[in-house]
Amino acid sequence: MPAPVTAIVESATQISPNFIRIVFTGPELKVVGSDTPLYDQRIKLIFPNPGQPLPEFPQEGLWYEEWATLPEDSRGVMRTYSIRSLERTEEATRMTVDFVLHIAPGLTGPASTWAASAAAGDEILIVAPRLDAEYMGGIEFAPGAATKVILAGDETAAPAIARILEDLADSDIPGTAMIEIPSDDDALAIAGPSSIDVKWLPRNGRKHGELLMETLALHHEETEAAATSEGELVWETPVFSATGEQITESNPRSGDYYWIAGESGVVTSIRRSLVKEKGLDRSQVAFMGYWKHGVSMRG
Repeated sequence: MPAPVTAIVESATQISPNFIRIVFTGPELKVVGSDTPLYDQRIKLIFPNPGQPLPEFPQEGLWYEEWATLPEDSRGVMRTYSIRSLERTEEATRMTVDFVLHIAPGLTGPASTWAASAAAGDEILIVAPRLDAEYMGGIEFAPGAATKVILAGDETAAPAIARILEDLADSDIPGTAMIEIPSDDDALAIAGPSSIDVKWLPRNGRKHGELLMETLALHHEETEAAATSEGELVWETPVFSATGEQITESNPRSGDYYWIAGESGVVTSIRRSLVKEKGLDRSQVAFMGYWKHGVSMRG
């Protein structure tokens, strides 16, 4: 894992009722980046505890082990996010991260709490790919030879889906993106390819995940017609399974490729439907549980 760098809030803007967009900058960000598309690249953010400074620890070598031994009241909290955009100029590097303010009633975590009050000049630590390093993982979107892509997720997956779509902007691959959001006003602008239809699915009070599952099931049925663990996050891609199942094929075959992310219980239900019931080949799917109802996630 690369060493963390200090990032400084340049701006914090509430772009919808449930999303806040924070732009980070700072001289240490100049080492961060990649020569390949970001897609759903995961990063780690370390936030200070309320009223506390950033934790101090050696930020090279076995820095994570050093950080983990710090007292909880001084080490802050670490959470996983995706990069909404990364812009590099001669003057500065700017990383944009979109935060969800309220995943569910009573479930506002430390990252959302920090983001809600973030102001220019605030500092956090970011663990992200380095320009001078070889590929370090953290990207699950791997459609291979697929001829169609289907992206589906809730608001926590919206930033990753948006980044994937914008990295495919010059592609003509067909597909559909389905994004469940809390309200109509949470639909955001995405500069993706015209060949991929983006469907915003506002819950407006419905049960979390219900609308996404219904829409995805209907989409799969229409496609078929046209053609003819407890407490753990589900994480299953064409090259990795959190359940320990053997995966032998690393490159998705031609056909549809599904990328599904969001609340772990919802993702598990979708997995069961697509793989177990509808028989979708495991090489054509990536399932990621970003969070779980009733569980305070770490890291």
